[in-house]
Amino acid sequence: MKAPGITLALICVFPTVCAAEDRGLGPITITATRFEKNIDEIPAAVSTVGQDKIQLGKEQLGLDESLGGVPGLFMQNRYNFAQDLRASIRGFGARSSFGIRGIKIIVDGIPETLPDGQGSVDGIDLGSADRITVIRGPSSSLYGNAAGGAILVESEKGPVEPFGGARATVGDFGFRNAQLKTGGESGRLNYLVNLSDTTTDGYRDHSEYENTQLNGRFEATLEGGSSLLATVHHTDQPVANDAGSLTRAEAKDDPEQARTENEIFDAGEELEQTRFGLLYKTSLSAGRDFEARVYNTQRDFSNKLPFESGGAVKLDRDFTGGGFKFTLQGDLAGRQNRLLLGLDYDRQDDDRRRFDNLSGTLGALTFDQNEEVTSIGTYLQNETQLSDSVELTLGIRYDDIEFDVDDKFLADGDDSGKVDLDHTSPMVGISVGLGGGTYLYATISTAFETPTTTEFANPDGGGFNQSLDPQESTNYEIGIKGQDDKQRFELALFHIDVDDELTPFELASQPGRTFYENAGSSTRDGLELSYSRKLSQQLGFTTAYTYSDFEFDRFTDADGEIFDGKQIPGIPKKLLYLDLSWFGQGGFYATWDMTYTGELYADNANQTSVGSSQVSNLRLGYNRNYGGWEVAPFLGVNNLFDEDYYNNIRINAFGGRYFEPAPERNAFVGISIRTHFGS
Repeated sequence: MKAPGITLALICVFPTVCAAEDRGLGPITITATRFEKNIDEIPAAVSTVGQDKIQLGKEQLGLDESLGGVPGLFMQNRYNFAQDLRASIRGFGARSSFGIRGIKIIVDGIPETLPDGQGSVDGIDLGSADRITVIRGPSSSLYGNAAGGAILVESEKGPVEPFGGARATVGDFGFRNAQLKTGGESGRLNYLVNLSDTTTDGYRDHSEYENTQLNGRFEATLEGGSSLLATVHHTDQPVANDAGSLTRAEAKDDPEQARTENEIFDAGEELEQTRFGLLYKTSLSAGRDFEARVYNTQRDFSNKLPFESGGAVKLDRDFTGGGFKFTLQGDLAGRQNRLLLGLDYDRQDDDRRRFDNLSGTLGALTFDQNEEVTSIGTYLQNETQLSDSVELTLGIRYDDIEFDVDDKFLADGDDSGKVDLDHTSPMVGISVGLGGGTYLYATISTAFETPTTTEFANPDGGGFNQSLDPQESTNYEIGIKGQDDKQRFELALFHIDVDDELTPFELASQPGRTFYENAGSSTRDGLELSYSRKLSQQLGFTTAYTYSDFEFDRFTDADGEIFDGKQIPGIPKKLLYLDLSWFGQGGFYATWDMTYTGELYADNANQTSVGSSQVSNLRLGYNRNYGGWEVAPFLGVNNLFDEDYYNNIRINAFGGRYFEPAPERNAFVGISIRTHFGS
């Protein structure tokens, strides 16, 4: 047992309790489809959660805390911060060895996903997140490369009356989090700033983590109703150690241990990242709106992998881009019509070096190259109201992505080269209003994913793995959704055809490093169901169920092994979420949630299965005003019934090292205080 005792500490941000969108009540308007639109009228599977689901009584360690109730979304790896959260939507993203693949991550209108398709959650500050929207299923017609789904995060706006507050949380395994937050309005400026600092010793050996974040949102209202939004985010993460994965026997014998090689080679990462973004909106005339954005992200990153030859990486990244969209609303042949035209430009410039890892210290330089990825995408989407109850949506996007490598380490030859990939992504959808707030929809949408610069890694040296092709997919979907004043429901059925699926593997000579190959084709059939109901004035219930039947149709790997008909690893067939929330009139609240994760496979051959698990969490809290101060103590228990399960499965890991054990039952407590400064 490593869990120390828990003490009470002091905290910030007093979240809004029981936002309508969290409890499934009232219409929700979102901009996930680049239009502002009622979520139920969109011919696609879209979910959203609000501020209290994200912040209220939560540790705020990862997106999985707030997005567990989104069907079709499966998340692993919450507790290994060196590998990052692994999120997958309908199987997109499941192949990732670290970071997020196949899913577009956008924060306050600025992409956290690179033009090569790799995304991360380092730049997401959950302590000031107001809403998270999830598009489930291929959406490359709007978001381009790696848009097998999308996660869009919006930061809080400051309230009309300025406030200041503090928040602190402490818990088992050395967990500490402290926040300071302020926001409000001053003249035409709306602002919100949040500073947070998090440390934890981790459940397993060699899993320590330290992170400091500063997030700011500043929006100015200009003449004529225009607006200019400036966002800034800085992350300083000096420690994120990697305990590594274990064999099943090792995990059963001592789940808290780190893999021996990970300790010997001091595996883990450190990073520093700063992101600036500007978003300008204006109305040119009635029915004609224009929006433009520019941004820049600087990232200094280093990590150590658990082997010697080339096992230490240094990366300096400059990520910049911009874009615009023009919206035209009016009549088309007597029908209400809305047309969207847009362009995105993104450029990624990486200086990547590898060194020998000499038991945690840098050795000789073994790899030195500059990697540039440039992406230009143009898109068009049109919505036509065919009748009072029927709307047709058509969309198309063209992307051109160029990879350019300049090899600066010539001792093993010149591996410089270019790869130019382009793709056209169409979609069509129809939404039919059935009355009573219920809508039936059908859609055909597409996605494509280029290999990332990391996935393009050549097992034989530098440059590109020229044998890799982009992954392409087509999604066929029908669904029904709706809501009234007491309930919200959604049902989606889908079939996805995937060609050239990108699949990970490891080599015996470089264990811990992942390479990729293309599977011939695969099929994904699934069902997603969500239901929320207000059982009484104070009690709410939410459930979400996902059934996933994903298999390789045709796949022979580089070693000649045939996997036709095998289940795609890393995704459970069944996933069930339950949530029961009570909010008392006196300020007390309690929430209980449970996630059932069905059996899944850890390898392409389906020889290693991972059993099912049921994990419950409990949150208790109290909100009260005392002489102008809002005070909110809270307590949480993770893994309430002390379930033995795995936090992460590393797919196709060499030597059967698939398993990363999850923490035993653990608890945290905290308190937030907040006061207003007056108008």
